[in-house]
Amino acid sequence: MDGTVLIADDDRTIRTVLTQALTRAGCRVHATGSLAQLAKWVDEGRGDLVITDVMMPDGNGIDRIPEIRKLRPDLPVIVISAQNNIVTAIRATEAEAFEYLPKPFDLPDLMGKAGQALSRRPRRTSDAVDAQPELQGGPSDQSADPAMPLIGHAPAMQALFRMVARVLNADLPVVISGEAGVGKSMIARSFHDLSDRKAKGLVVLSAADPMDAALARIEAQVAGGSIIIENPASFDAAAQARLVGMIETFEADPEPSRSPRLISTMGEDPQADLAAGRLRTDLYYRLAGVTMAVPPLRARIEDIVPLARHLLARTATQGLPDRTLSDDAAALIRAHPFPGNVRELENAVRRLALTAAGPEITAAEVGDTLAQGLGADRLAHLGERATPVAERNTRQMPLAAGADTPLSDAVDAHLQRYFDLHGDQLPPPGLYDRIIREIEKPLLEIALDATGGNQLRCADLLGINRNTLRKKLTDLNIEVTRRRKLM
Repeated sequence: MDGTVLIADDDRTIRTVLTQALTRAGCRVHATGSLAQLAKWVDEGRGDLVITDVMMPDGNGIDRIPEIRKLRPDLPVIVISAQNNIVTAIRATEAEAFEYLPKPFDLPDLMGKAGQALSRRPRRTSDAVDAQPELQGGPSDQSADPAMPLIGHAPAMQALFRMVARVLNADLPVVISGEAGVGKSMIARSFHDLSDRKAKGLVVLSAADPMDAALARIEAQVAGGSIIIENPASFDAAAQARLVGMIETFEADPEPSRSPRLISTMGEDPQADLAAGRLRTDLYYRLAGVTMAVPPLRARIEDIVPLARHLLARTATQGLPDRTLSDDAAALIRAHPFPGNVRELENAVRRLALTAAGPEITAAEVGDTLAQGLGADRLAHLGERATPVAERNTRQMPLAAGADTPLSDAVDAHLQRYFDLHGDQLPPPGLYDRIIREIEKPLLEIALDATGGNQLRCADLLGINRNTLRKKLTDLNIEVTRRRKLM
């Protein structure tokens, strides 16, 4: 890898790690904690690649990209950010960033993207910088905007955000599928609210709406705007036929700019609705220009606690008490299957914000709230109230040093309680992967601690390839100490 890389990040540790990695790869590196210094280097014609954080003490890295492109159209910019929400992905795409990577990122992945960026542009020869100022700057506020409902660091959510960003302003109709409560309606609204149609009309159609009144609203309000159709499979046959006729009218309009964007939400398996005759084939294929699936909460376990804390922050902006989660409370929330997905989590968080006895929510309070959400019949089946994580670990699953309890017995007890939690119902699908992840994460964390954060020794201890270990650390979003954190 050859070229000069300009790094702007207010975290000195990240600057150091990236500088060392890129230097070892053969690059010249200049790092700063200031966007003003970065702009000065760019204006002087220095650098073949920019890597910038978003939230900086003196501005927003994405906001600087248009200025960089105006001065240096051929200079690629890689954006890195702990603002892991859909707006960041969309804004980075709209600003024509070469790549956007959420923090904590996988260092080999970033190095690969940097190599691609450097290989796709002409080399510059005059990049000498007299000094490489390491400007001091404390960590910026990387917390998510409380008004933003869509956040997620999990790979599945980041892939979804990138897909939304790519087609946000396209004219193609969009189908958003997924289980109940995953946030399909929020994403549908984002397609309108974050697009270049946001100043125009929006009409939401559901099966409960009288079709004549709905079509009249569309005619009056939605020229060039958006129409969200909620679960068209729930519309009766006559209403679906009216929808087909409406779309045909849009397609025949001699002024394409008047045609609205069609955004539809559907269940987790639209093909099953087609096969069962609940959804007209001609309607589906008129709506499914682009399809994207929203993952259930159990497929993004690493997002559950950050999302709960985000929702708590949002409730505080809505007039409810300002609360935080204790570590045991967070662990209990993370272990819950949340069959109702984000909607269930949000309901639980609102109840906790209202009913918690103090500013910090305890595990006992979380246990009570989650048990109430199961219903009285399942609570009776459990035979006891939920207990804090620490208490449960010592009383029901004795794994302390020197204990004689075999691991298999402890796992058996844990799994039996998990099945008991669901009463007469089976747990949600995907149980095998969820349990493996729950066991794998502490195993990797303890092994890393035991080897002092040395990933090569840790991989050897576990008997796996070092690259496999790196991938697992990223996939499991393991929060690690600075000495072993993947920057």
